[in-house]
This record gives sequence, C-alpha cells and structure tokens, in this order.
Amino acid sequence: MGYTLNPIRYDYYYRTIQQGVILGKKKLSMYHIISTRPAKVSTLLVLSLSLVLLILSGIAYRVSASRLKLVVETPIELPVPLSAFPVQIGDWVGKDVPISENIQRVTGNDDFLNRLYVNKSANQWANIYIAYSARPRTMLGHRPQVCYVGGGWIHDSTEQSEVISNSGRAIPCLVHRFRMPAPSYEERVVLNFYIVNGQLTNDESGFSGVGWRTPNITGNTARYVAQVQISSVLENSIRAVAKDITELVLCYFPDQNGKVRAAEFRYEDSISEKN
Repeated sequence: MGYTLNPIRYDYYYRTIQQGVILGKKKLSMYHIISTRPAKVSTLLVLSLSLVLLILSGIAYRVSASRLKLVVETPIELPVPLSAFPVQIGDWVGKDVPISENIQRVTGNDDFLNRLYVNKSANQWANIYIAYSARPRTMLGHRPQVCYVGGGWIHDSTEQSEVISNSGRAIPCLVHRFRMPAPSYEERVVLNFYIVNGQLTNDESGFSGVGWRTPNITGNTARYVAQVQISSVLENSIRAVAKDITELVLCYFPDQNGKVRAAEFRYEDSISEKN
C-alpha cells in the first residue's frame, strides 16, 4: 500500500520531502506520495473485449483471404487474346487442337493456344503450344522434360540451340527428343523457349526467384512469362515453323516497355474496315 498525503494540510511535508529531508525514521519518496491502489478492471470486461477483437480479426482475415483468392483465380487477360493469332502464316495453315479442362486447370495459365500447322507445299507439320501466365510462379515445372515424361514419353536428350527468325533475330531455345516405349516407338522432337517480360530466354531460372512468386495483385499484363513449345517428328519441321512465326508471336505479348504490337494491328484493321 502507498502513502496518501493531503496537499493542503501537509504542504510542509511536501517541501521538506522535495529537499530530501528525512521525516522521523522513514524517508518518503515521491512514489510514496502519489501512488495509489490501482483500480480493479472487471475480468469479464477484459474477456469481452478480447473476444470482440478476436472476432473482428477473423472477419478481416476472411475478407482479405477471399479477395486474394478471387484475384489469384481471375485470369489476367492480354490486350489481344491468343485465339486471335493468325490461322494462316505464309504456307502454314493451322487448326485448333482442344486441351482438356483438367490439363488447363493443372497448368493454371491465363491464356493459351494449341494449334496444329501444316505446310503442304513443304510436306511438313508441327504443333504449336503457346502458354501465357501473368503469375510466373505457375509456369515453373511445366517444361517438356516434365510434362512429356508425365504423359508416358521417354526423354532421350536435351540440348541448347538457337533459331534465326525471318527478321534475323537469334532465338535461344532448347531442343528435346522423346520416344514412346515399345511397341509404339513413336518419336517426337520439341523446341521450346520462354518470353519473360518481352525478353527471349531458354532458361527457366530467369523467373524462378522469390520475387516472381508473389501474386500479381494489380493484374499487370506486362509482368509475365510465356512459353512456346513447337513439336513434330522431324527437327527441320520445328525449326522451319519457329523461323516463320516467332516474330509474330512476340507481337502478342507486351514488350519491355509494356507495348503490345498486335493491339495496334487490330486497331488499324478496325479503322480500315470502317473506311
């Protein structure tokens, strides 16, 4: 228990205490003067306030989690969808090949194109698969060495290479070779590369860092990874397609300045139709 003094009646004591004078056998401190027994706070009130705070925190968490889930699950659309990619490119004529909903769900891409192109004059064919994700972390692991093996193919080899586009651009890529086990013995050659924020690469580590794993909450289409896979039975077929289409593929994705050239083509076409 602390001491409580009446400031009017014991003004002298206050002055002497401030001067450090000992009163009797006890030395009184200012703590003794001003301390009082703390008021008792109702235990029920404390528990009630804690319960209210806990409930409010839970509501705030559920609202934030629901909003984040909605943002993550909502596709981030390109200015021009990949479905608008030309069906005919030079002598190559394409036809869309459906992909099961289960595979679409597993890959988690925001947009994709799966199309078989045939060049009758050269007697060549190749399947082109283009996947776009504005959440780069979803692209990790979805590479030919994993997906083809998961589909029952045997991986024979992978080598680094490059293709020169029609405009003279060097395209770094990987060339993979697969075969089916007996009795099929079917063979497949796959060329793949990535487009990361407008830059070409054949290295998945370029978008595997911690910074790429955060959700794209703002829906920025220019923060992305696109993968291009070209497959056929002959290597010269996939190289011929890569040479002819790569520059056009790049037009459908934001460049390093966030500009999508295909959007400009679309605008110019609409103006021409109106005129």
